[in-house]
Amino acid sequence: MIHYDAELIDLNDYERSGEGANGESYNHRSNPDLMVKIYNETMDIDLIYFELEVAKKVFEAGIPSPEPGTFITDGNGRYGIKFKRLTNKISYARAVGNHPEEVEKYARMFAQMCRELHSTHLKTEDFPSVKDQYLKMLAENTYWSDKQKDFFKNLILTTPDTDTAIHGDLQYGNLLLMDGKSYFIDLGEFATGHPYFDLGMTYVCCILNEESFIQEFFHMSAATASRFWDFFVNEYFEGKLSTEQANELLYPYAMLKALLIERNMKGRFDQFHERFLAHYGF
Repeated sequence: MIHYDAELIDLNDYERSGEGANGESYNHRSNPDLMVKIYNETMDIDLIYFELEVAKKVFEAGIPSPEPGTFITDGNGRYGIKFKRLTNKISYARAVGNHPEEVEKYARMFAQMCRELHSTHLKTEDFPSVKDQYLKMLAENTYWSDKQKDFFKNLILTTPDTDTAIHGDLQYGNLLLMDGKSYFIDLGEFATGHPYFDLGMTYVCCILNEESFIQEFFHMSAATASRFWDFFVNEYFEGKLSTEQANELLYPYAMLKALLIERNMKGRFDQFHERFLAHYGF
């Protein structure tokens, strides 16, 4: 087991500012330029440290993102990362939730940022390959049948190779707005590869989650999320694909995201298996 030096922090010095499926964020009570992201106890420490290392490279590459600091622990089995805080920011998800009448504006802005990210060429020796990441998760997963694994292995291997940036968890809660500029956060799955691997997650979060999940984590109704997706598809693909065509193209990449979910939750994601069987018949 690798030992990581972690700075001990006192969470009493911080005020909780947000939460997600895998952890929470806190702002320092007296230092407005400091915040921390703390993961749940179930999250592998290796993955958290890897996120810090990747976040540093992303920031150095000039991709708009918060400046990362040190690896931290609360002393109670939870680990995380210290960041320079973005003040007066709001996620695209929260912005849409607060102003659903402006869903088209935010969806098109989000799509433009995604296209810019997916047009950014990187040194492949500095960042992991999204294909390697998914092939590793596929090999380690114990919940999928051999037929399912064969299907997705073929999908991964036949998707064209590119050296462009992949966020890895590309959804409207992971892009922040501050003073007219946008910043990508939650960079633990950042890699290089084809944009389809990213767009699968966007599809999941807009269309394939339950109403209660969308309300709790993305602060909007499922109907608003669906409208966001319609406008996003139109802007991202520049009108060349309909929503229905994009859905058919990206559905298998959306299903692929279950690998990431099952790795993080350390359990079987029943909703995926039910949907996969209904859609593909095995």
